[in-house]
Amino acid sequence: MELGIGIGWRPEIADAVEALPGIDWVEAVAENICAGHLPDSLVRLRQRGVTVVPHGVSLGLGGAERPDAGRLADLAARAELLATPLVTEHIAFVRAGGPRTASVGLEAGHLLPVPRTWEALDVLCENVRIAQESLPVPLALENIAALISWPGEELTEGQFLAELVERTGVRLLIDVANLHTNHVNRGEDPATALDELPVEAIAYVHVAGGVEKDGVWHDTHAHPVTGPVLDVLAELRSRVDPPGVLLERDDDFPPAGELAGELTTIRATLDRAATPTARAHTAGPRPGAGRSAPVARPVPRPRTAAPPDAARDRVAVAQTALLSALVAGTPAPQGFDHRRLGIQSRALAAKRAGVVAKVAPELPEILGDGYRDAFLSYARNRPMSAGYRRDALDFAEGLLIAGRPSDDAARRRLTHWWQDRAAARPPRRSTRLIRAARAALTGK
Repeated sequence: MELGIGIGWRPEIADAVEALPGIDWVEAVAENICAGHLPDSLVRLRQRGVTVVPHGVSLGLGGAERPDAGRLADLAARAELLATPLVTEHIAFVRAGGPRTASVGLEAGHLLPVPRTWEALDVLCENVRIAQESLPVPLALENIAALISWPGEELTEGQFLAELVERTGVRLLIDVANLHTNHVNRGEDPATALDELPVEAIAYVHVAGGVEKDGVWHDTHAHPVTGPVLDVLAELRSRVDPPGVLLERDDDFPPAGELAGELTTIRATLDRAATPTARAHTAGPRPGAGRSAPVARPVPRPRTAAPPDAARDRVAVAQTALLSALVAGTPAPQGFDHRRLGIQSRALAAKRAGVVAKVAPELPEILGDGYRDAFLSYARNRPMSAGYRRDALDFAEGLLIAGRPSDDAARRRLTHWWQDRAAARPPRRSTRLIRAARAALTGK
Protein backbone atom coordinates (compact mmCIF):
# COMPACT_ATOMS: atom_id res chain seq x y z
CA MET A 1 0.00 0.00 0.00
CA GLU A 2 1.73 3.16 -1.24
CA LEU A 3 0.43 6.43 0.19
CA GLY A 4 3.04 8.95 -0.92
CA ILE A 5 3.40 12.45 0.54
CA GLY A 6 0.54 13.81 2.62
CA ILE A 7 -0.53 16.43 5.13
CA GLY A 8 -2.78 16.44 8.16
CA TRP A 9 -6.19 17.78 7.18
CA ARG A 10 -7.64 20.28 9.65
CA PRO A 11 -10.74 22.48 9.16
CA GLU A 12 -8.66 25.63 9.68
CA ILE A 13 -6.46 24.86 6.65
CA ALA A 14 -8.94 22.91 4.54
CA ASP A 15 -8.77 25.34 1.61
CA ALA A 16 -4.98 25.45 1.72
CA VAL A 17 -4.73 21.66 1.78
CA GLU A 18 -6.97 21.36 -1.27
CA ALA A 19 -4.78 23.84 -3.17
CA LEU A 20 -1.39 22.35 -2.23
CA PRO A 21 0.37 20.71 -5.18
CA GLY A 22 1.54 17.12 -5.02
CA ILE A 23 -0.61 15.97 -2.10
CA ASP A 24 -1.26 12.23 -2.44
CA TRP A 25 -3.23 11.72 0.77
CA VAL A 26 -4.44 13.37 3.95
CA GLU A 27 -5.00 12.27 7.52
CA ALA A 28 -7.97 13.54 9.55
CA VAL A 29 -8.59 13.23 13.29
CA ALA A 30 -11.23 10.51 13.48
CA GLU A 31 -13.11 12.02 16.42
CA ASN A 32 -13.57 15.28 14.51
CA ILE A 33 -15.40 13.60 11.62
CA CYS A 34 -19.16 13.26 11.84
CA ALA A 35 -20.06 9.70 10.91
CA GLY A 36 -23.14 10.85 9.01
CA HIS A 37 -21.64 13.74 7.08
CA LEU A 38 -18.18 14.44 5.70
CA PRO A 39 -16.92 18.02 5.47
CA ASP A 40 -17.23 19.31 1.91
CA SER A 41 -13.47 19.67 1.65
CA LEU A 42 -12.90 15.97 2.37
CA VAL A 43 -15.61 15.06 -0.11
CA ARG A 44 -13.86 17.04 -2.82
CA LEU A 45 -10.48 15.53 -1.96
CA ARG A 46 -11.89 12.01 -2.16
CA GLN A 47 -13.52 12.81 -5.50
CA ARG A 48 -10.06 13.75 -6.75
CA GLY A 49 -8.75 10.36 -5.66
CA VAL A 50 -6.96 11.60 -2.54
CA THR A 51 -6.88 8.93 0.18
CA VAL A 52 -8.19 10.01 3.60
CA VAL A 53 -6.91 8.11 6.65
CA PRO A 54 -8.76 8.52 9.99
CA HIS A 55 -6.38 9.04 12.91
CA GLY A 56 -7.86 8.21 16.32
CA VAL A 57 -6.84 9.90 19.56
CA SER A 58 -9.26 8.60 22.20
CA LEU A 59 -9.18 4.79 22.26
CA GLY A 60 -6.48 4.61 24.93
CA LEU A 61 -5.23 1.19 23.84
CA GLY A 62 -2.40 1.38 26.36
CA GLY A 63 -4.82 1.78 29.25
CA ALA A 64 -5.75 -0.87 31.79
CA GLU A 65 -9.30 -1.27 30.52
CA ARG A 66 -10.26 -3.16 27.39
CA PRO A 67 -11.16 -0.82 24.52
CA ASP A 68 -14.63 0.66 24.65
CA ALA A 69 -16.94 -1.05 22.14
CA GLY A 70 -18.68 2.22 21.29
CA ARG A 71 -15.45 4.01 20.47
CA LEU A 72 -14.34 1.07 18.34
CA ALA A 73 -17.65 1.08 16.50
CA ASP A 74 -17.31 4.81 15.83
CA LEU A 75 -13.81 4.36 14.44
CA ALA A 76 -14.97 1.46 12.27
CA ALA A 77 -17.85 3.58 10.93
CA ARG A 78 -15.45 6.34 9.95
CA ALA A 79 -13.18 3.85 8.22
CA GLU A 80 -16.11 2.59 6.14
CA LEU A 81 -17.37 6.11 5.43
CA LEU A 82 -13.97 7.11 4.07
CA ALA A 83 -13.25 3.79 2.31
CA THR A 84 -9.79 4.07 3.82
CA PRO A 85 -7.05 1.43 3.46
CA LEU A 86 -6.20 1.61 7.19
CA VAL A 87 -6.87 3.43 10.46
CA THR A 88 -4.37 4.64 13.03
CA GLU A 89 -4.22 5.21 16.77
CA HIS A 90 -1.59 5.68 19.50
CA ILE A 91 0.35 3.56 21.96
CA ALA A 92 -0.83 5.54 24.96
CA PHE A 93 -3.31 5.77 27.77
CA VAL A 94 -5.70 8.72 27.95
CA ARG A 95 -7.88 7.93 30.99
CA ALA A 96 -7.58 6.08 34.29
CA GLY A 97 -9.45 5.42 37.49
CA GLY A 98 -13.01 4.17 37.70
CA PRO A 99 -14.41 0.93 39.13
CA ARG A 100 -11.21 -1.09 38.68
CA THR A 101 -9.43 1.18 41.15
CA ALA A 102 -12.52 2.22 43.14
CA SER A 103 -11.80 5.84 42.29
CA VAL A 104 -13.22 8.65 40.21
CA GLY A 105 -12.58 8.29 36.48
CA LEU A 106 -10.04 10.80 35.16
CA GLU A 107 -9.40 12.07 31.64
CA ALA A 108 -5.93 13.23 30.65
CA GLY A 109 -6.98 15.19 27.58
CA HIS A 110 -3.62 14.09 26.20
CA LEU A 111 -1.64 11.01 25.17
CA LEU A 112 0.38 9.63 28.10
CA PRO A 113 3.17 7.04 27.87
CA VAL A 114 2.63 3.38 28.66
CA PRO A 115 5.22 1.81 30.98
CA ARG A 116 7.57 -0.34 28.90
CA THR A 117 7.18 -3.43 31.03
CA TRP A 118 6.22 -6.96 30.08
CA GLU A 119 3.01 -6.69 32.07
CA ALA A 120 1.92 -3.46 30.39
CA LEU A 121 2.84 -5.00 27.03
CA ASP A 122 0.60 -8.01 27.75
CA VAL A 123 -2.32 -5.66 28.44
CA LEU A 124 -1.60 -3.56 25.36
CA CYS A 125 -1.39 -6.60 23.08
CA GLU A 126 -4.78 -7.92 24.17
CA ASN A 127 -6.30 -4.48 23.68
CA VAL A 128 -4.79 -4.25 20.21
CA ARG A 129 -6.16 -7.67 19.24
CA ILE A 130 -9.64 -6.62 20.39
CA ALA A 131 -9.37 -3.48 18.27
CA GLN A 132 -8.14 -5.39 15.24
CA GLU A 133 -11.10 -7.75 15.42
CA SER A 134 -13.50 -4.79 15.55
CA LEU A 135 -12.11 -2.79 12.63
CA PRO A 136 -12.83 -3.42 8.94
CA VAL A 137 -9.30 -2.42 7.84
CA PRO A 138 -5.76 -2.87 9.21
CA LEU A 139 -4.66 -0.89 12.25
CA ALA A 140 -1.38 1.01 12.64
CA LEU A 141 -0.16 2.39 15.97
CA GLU A 142 1.93 5.49 16.64
CA ASN A 143 4.79 5.93 19.07
CA ILE A 144 4.19 8.97 21.25
CA ALA A 145 6.33 11.77 22.67
CA ALA A 146 6.72 12.07 26.43
CA LEU A 147 8.10 14.44 29.02
CA ILE A 148 8.30 11.76 31.69
CA SER A 149 9.72 8.27 32.07
CA TRP A 150 8.26 5.41 34.08
CA PRO A 151 10.56 3.95 36.73
CA GLY A 152 11.54 0.31 36.41
CA GLU A 153 11.04 -0.06 32.66
CA GLU A 154 12.16 -3.40 31.23
CA LEU A 155 12.33 -2.69 27.49
CA THR A 156 13.56 0.07 25.24
CA GLU A 157 11.14 1.80 22.90
CA GLY A 158 12.38 -0.18 19.91
CA GLN A 159 12.16 -3.49 21.78
CA PHE A 160 8.66 -2.67 23.00
CA LEU A 161 7.48 -1.89 19.47
CA ALA A 162 9.16 -4.98 18.04
CA GLU A 163 7.45 -7.25 20.58
CA LEU A 164 4.10 -5.57 19.94
CA VAL A 165 4.40 -6.16 16.19
CA GLU A 166 5.53 -9.76 16.62
CA ARG A 167 2.64 -10.62 18.93
CA THR A 168 -0.19 -8.83 17.12
CA GLY A 169 0.91 -8.22 13.53
CA VAL A 170 -0.11 -4.56 13.94
CA ARG A 171 1.47 -1.99 11.62
CA LEU A 172 3.47 0.97 12.90
CA LEU A 173 3.04 4.70 12.41
CA ILE A 174 6.46 6.09 13.29
CA ASP A 175 6.54 9.74 14.31
CA VAL A 176 10.12 10.94 13.84
CA ALA A 177 9.35 14.12 15.77
CA ASN A 178 8.36 11.97 18.74
CA LEU A 179 11.63 10.02 18.48
CA HIS A 180 13.48 13.34 18.61
CA THR A 181 11.35 14.49 21.56
CA ASN A 182 12.21 11.35 23.50
CA HIS A 183 15.87 11.88 22.65
CA VAL A 184 15.85 15.35 24.23
CA ASN A 185 13.55 14.58 27.14
CA ARG A 186 14.50 11.02 28.00
CA GLY A 187 17.97 10.57 26.53
CA GLU A 188 16.85 7.87 24.09
CA ASP A 189 18.80 7.55 20.85
CA PRO A 190 16.50 7.66 17.79
CA ALA A 191 18.97 5.61 15.74
CA THR A 192 18.93 2.84 18.35
CA ALA A 193 15.13 2.79 18.35
CA LEU A 194 15.13 2.54 14.54
CA ASP A 195 17.67 -0.28 14.70
CA GLU A 196 15.53 -2.25 17.14
CA LEU A 197 12.06 -1.84 15.68
CA PRO A 198 10.86 -3.77 12.60
CA VAL A 199 11.02 -1.06 9.94
CA GLU A 200 9.28 -3.38 7.49
CA ALA A 201 6.11 -2.98 9.61
CA ILE A 202 5.97 0.80 9.06
CA ALA A 203 2.71 1.88 7.42
CA TYR A 204 3.67 5.55 7.27
CA VAL A 205 5.62 8.29 9.00
CA HIS A 206 4.69 11.52 10.79
CA VAL A 207 6.85 14.64 10.64
CA ALA A 208 5.99 17.58 12.93
CA GLY A 209 7.44 20.65 14.60
CA GLY A 210 8.10 21.55 18.19
CA VAL A 211 10.13 23.85 20.38
CA GLU A 212 12.73 23.46 23.15
CA LYS A 213 12.34 25.42 26.39
CA ASP A 214 14.64 25.09 29.39
CA GLY A 215 16.08 21.81 28.14
CA VAL A 216 12.66 20.24 27.52
CA TRP A 217 11.32 19.56 24.04
CA HIS A 218 7.63 20.31 23.61
CA ASP A 219 6.00 18.42 20.74
CA THR A 220 3.65 21.26 19.88
CA HIS A 221 2.66 20.52 16.27
CA ALA A 222 2.44 24.33 16.12
CA HIS A 223 5.98 25.20 15.03
CA PRO A 224 8.01 24.57 11.86
CA VAL A 225 9.78 21.24 11.44
CA THR A 226 13.33 21.56 12.72
CA GLY A 227 16.63 20.24 11.38
CA PRO A 228 17.06 17.56 14.10
CA VAL A 229 13.63 16.10 13.25
CA LEU A 230 14.55 16.00 9.56
CA ASP A 231 17.78 14.24 10.55
CA VAL A 232 15.74 11.48 12.21
CA LEU A 233 13.60 11.27 9.06
CA ALA A 234 16.80 10.79 7.05
CA GLU A 235 17.94 8.07 9.49
CA LEU A 236 14.67 6.24 8.94
CA ARG A 237 14.83 6.64 5.16
CA SER A 238 18.35 5.20 5.14
CA ARG A 239 16.85 1.95 6.44
CA VAL A 240 13.54 1.71 4.60
CA ASP A 241 11.44 3.46 1.97
CA PRO A 242 8.27 4.20 3.99
CA PRO A 243 4.96 3.79 2.13
CA GLY A 244 3.87 7.25 3.24
CA VAL A 245 5.17 10.40 4.91
CA LEU A 246 2.85 13.03 6.36
CA LEU A 247 3.34 16.57 7.68
CA GLU A 248 1.35 17.27 10.84
CA ARG A 249 0.28 20.73 11.97
CA ASP A 250 -2.40 21.25 14.62
CA ASP A 251 -2.20 24.89 15.62
CA ASP A 252 -0.77 28.34 14.74
CA PHE A 253 -1.23 27.46 11.08
CA PRO A 254 1.15 29.30 8.73
CA PRO A 255 0.31 30.60 5.25
CA ALA A 256 -0.12 27.99 2.55
CA GLY A 257 3.25 28.90 1.08
CA GLU A 258 5.03 27.91 4.29
CA LEU A 259 3.23 24.57 4.40
CA ALA A 260 4.24 23.96 0.79
CA GLY A 261 7.83 24.85 1.67
CA GLU A 262 7.90 22.35 4.52
CA LEU A 263 6.57 19.63 2.23
CA THR A 264 9.28 20.47 -0.30
CA THR A 265 11.91 20.18 2.44
CA ILE A 266 10.52 16.80 3.51
CA ARG A 267 10.66 15.51 -0.08
CA ALA A 268 14.24 16.75 -0.45
CA THR A 269 15.26 15.08 2.82
CA LEU A 270 13.81 11.76 1.67
CA ASP A 271 15.49 12.04 -1.73
CA ARG A 272 18.92 12.81 -0.25
CA ALA A 273 18.69 10.00 2.31
CA ALA A 274 17.69 7.54 -0.43
CA THR A 275 20.92 7.96 -2.42
CA PRO A 276 23.63 5.30 -2.03
CA THR A 277 26.14 7.92 -0.84
CA ALA A 278 23.79 9.21 1.82
CA ARG A 279 22.95 5.70 2.99
CA ALA A 280 26.61 4.78 3.33
CA HIS A 281 27.36 8.02 5.16
CA THR A 282 24.42 7.59 7.53
CA ALA A 283 24.70 3.88 8.23
CA GLY A 284 28.41 3.19 7.93
CA PRO A 285 29.83 4.25 11.30
CA ARG A 286 27.07 2.80 13.48
CA PRO A 287 26.63 -0.88 14.22
CA GLY A 288 23.14 -2.02 13.30
CA ALA A 289 22.35 0.84 10.92
CA GLY A 290 20.35 -0.29 7.93
CA ARG A 291 19.73 -3.49 9.97
CA SER A 292 23.05 -4.86 8.74
CA ALA A 293 24.06 -6.04 12.21
CA PRO A 294 22.01 -8.27 14.53
CA VAL A 295 19.85 -6.41 17.02
CA ALA A 296 19.80 -7.59 20.62
CA ARG A 297 16.35 -8.76 21.62
CA PRO A 298 15.16 -8.94 25.22
CA VAL A 299 14.50 -12.36 26.66
CA PRO A 300 10.70 -12.62 26.46
CA ARG A 301 8.55 -13.74 29.33
CA PRO A 302 6.09 -16.58 28.83
CA ARG A 303 3.07 -15.35 26.90
CA THR A 304 -0.55 -15.97 27.69
CA ALA A 305 -3.60 -15.66 25.48
CA ALA A 306 -4.82 -12.84 27.70
CA PRO A 307 -3.34 -11.11 30.75
CA PRO A 308 -5.04 -12.02 34.03
CA ASP A 309 -7.28 -9.41 35.60
CA ALA A 310 -4.68 -9.01 38.34
CA ALA A 311 -2.26 -7.67 35.74
CA ARG A 312 -4.82 -5.17 34.49
CA ASP A 313 -5.48 -4.15 38.10
CA ARG A 314 -1.81 -3.43 38.71
CA VAL A 315 -1.52 -1.42 35.51
CA ALA A 316 -4.69 0.46 36.46
CA VAL A 317 -3.38 1.40 39.90
CA ALA A 318 -0.08 2.65 38.48
CA GLN A 319 -1.70 4.67 35.70
CA THR A 320 -4.33 6.15 38.02
CA ALA A 321 -1.67 7.26 40.50
CA LEU A 322 0.30 8.97 37.73
CA LEU A 323 -2.71 10.65 36.14
CA SER A 324 -4.03 11.79 39.51
CA ALA A 325 -0.67 13.41 40.28
CA LEU A 326 -0.78 15.18 36.92
CA VAL A 327 -4.35 16.49 36.95
CA ALA A 328 -5.55 16.38 40.56
CA GLY A 329 -2.49 17.42 42.53
CA THR A 330 -2.08 14.18 44.48
CA PRO A 331 1.44 13.16 45.58
CA ALA A 332 3.82 12.02 42.87
CA PRO A 333 4.19 8.23 42.63
CA GLN A 334 7.51 6.89 43.81
CA GLY A 335 10.32 6.88 41.27
CA PHE A 336 9.09 9.68 39.02
CA ASP A 337 11.02 12.88 38.40
CA HIS A 338 9.06 15.51 40.35
CA ARG A 339 10.29 18.37 38.18
CA ARG A 340 9.22 16.63 34.99
CA LEU A 341 5.86 15.77 36.50
CA GLY A 342 5.35 19.44 37.26
CA ILE A 343 6.20 20.41 33.68
CA GLN A 344 3.83 17.77 32.32
CA SER A 345 1.08 18.83 34.70
CA ARG A 346 1.33 22.47 33.62
CA ALA A 347 1.42 21.43 29.98
CA LEU A 348 -1.76 19.38 30.40
CA ALA A 349 -3.55 22.28 32.09
CA ALA A 350 -2.44 24.70 29.36
CA LYS A 351 -3.61 22.34 26.63
CA ARG A 352 -6.92 21.87 28.42
CA ALA A 353 -7.42 25.64 28.60
CA GLY A 354 -6.61 25.95 24.91
CA VAL A 355 -8.97 23.21 23.79
CA VAL A 356 -11.83 24.51 25.93
CA ALA A 357 -11.28 27.92 24.33
CA LYS A 358 -11.69 26.27 20.93
CA VAL A 359 -14.79 24.22 21.70
CA ALA A 360 -16.39 27.14 23.58
CA PRO A 361 -14.89 30.30 22.01
CA GLU A 362 -17.51 32.45 23.75
CA LEU A 363 -15.78 31.89 27.11
CA PRO A 364 -12.53 33.73 26.35
CA GLU A 365 -14.57 36.34 24.54
CA ILE A 366 -16.74 36.94 27.63
CA LEU A 367 -13.90 36.73 30.16
CA GLY A 368 -11.31 38.56 28.09
CA ASP A 369 -7.74 38.56 29.37
CA GLY A 370 -8.86 36.89 32.59
CA TYR A 371 -9.93 33.67 30.87
CA ARG A 372 -6.65 31.78 31.05
CA ASP A 373 -5.85 32.51 34.70
CA ALA A 374 -9.45 31.76 35.71
CA PHE A 375 -9.45 28.45 33.86
CA LEU A 376 -6.07 27.34 35.22
CA SER A 377 -7.26 28.13 38.74
CA TYR A 378 -10.39 26.04 38.13
CA ALA A 379 -8.39 23.18 36.60
CA ARG A 380 -6.13 22.84 39.65
CA ASN A 381 -9.07 21.56 41.67
CA ARG A 382 -11.28 20.01 39.00
CA PRO A 383 -9.81 17.17 36.93
CA MET A 384 -11.54 16.57 33.62
CA SER A 385 -13.74 13.49 33.63
CA ALA A 386 -16.26 13.83 30.80
CA GLY A 387 -14.62 15.58 27.86
CA TYR A 388 -13.93 19.17 26.89
CA ARG A 389 -17.51 20.34 26.28
CA ARG A 390 -18.60 19.22 29.73
CA ASP A 391 -15.42 20.82 31.07
CA ALA A 392 -16.44 24.16 29.54
CA LEU A 393 -19.89 23.96 31.15
CA ASP A 394 -18.48 23.02 34.55
CA PHE A 395 -15.97 25.87 34.37
CA ALA A 396 -18.69 28.39 33.60
CA GLU A 397 -20.95 26.94 36.29
CA GLY A 398 -18.20 27.26 38.89
CA LEU A 399 -17.60 30.88 38.00
CA LEU A 400 -21.30 31.72 38.29
CA ILE A 401 -21.66 29.98 41.63
CA ALA A 402 -18.74 32.06 42.89
CA GLY A 403 -20.42 35.24 41.64
CA ARG A 404 -17.96 35.77 38.86
CA PRO A 405 -17.05 37.54 36.73
CA SER A 406 -17.39 40.69 38.81
CA ASP A 407 -18.56 42.75 35.84
CA ASP A 408 -22.36 42.57 35.78
CA ALA A 409 -22.67 42.60 32.00
CA ALA A 410 -20.09 39.84 31.58
CA ARG A 411 -21.76 37.75 34.28
CA ARG A 412 -25.13 38.10 32.53
CA ARG A 413 -23.57 37.03 29.22
CA LEU A 414 -21.97 34.03 30.90
CA THR A 415 -25.25 33.11 32.57
CA HIS A 416 -27.11 33.21 29.26
CA TRP A 417 -24.37 31.15 27.60
CA TRP A 418 -24.58 28.53 30.34
CA GLN A 419 -28.39 28.46 30.32
CA ASP A 420 -28.49 27.89 26.57
CA ARG A 421 -26.37 24.78 26.97
CA ALA A 422 -27.08 23.30 30.38
CA ALA A 423 -30.18 24.22 32.38
CA ALA A 424 -32.49 26.98 33.46
CA ARG A 425 -30.13 28.31 36.12
CA PRO A 426 -26.83 27.27 37.73
CA PRO A 427 -27.35 25.02 40.76
CA ARG A 428 -26.75 26.40 44.21
CA ARG A 429 -23.50 25.68 46.05
CA SER A 430 -25.18 23.03 48.24
CA THR A 431 -26.40 21.15 45.17
CA ARG A 432 -22.93 21.22 43.70
CA LEU A 433 -21.40 19.84 46.91
CA ILE A 434 -23.92 17.00 46.92
CA ARG A 435 -23.04 16.19 43.31
CA ALA A 436 -19.33 16.11 44.13
CA ALA A 437 -19.88 13.82 47.11
CA ARG A 438 -22.05 11.46 45.07
CA ALA A 439 -19.43 11.33 42.32
CA ALA A 440 -16.71 10.49 44.84
CA LEU A 441 -18.77 7.63 46.25
CA THR A 442 -19.99 6.15 42.97
CA GLY A 443 -17.14 6.96 40.61
CA LYS A 444 -19.64 8.55 38.20
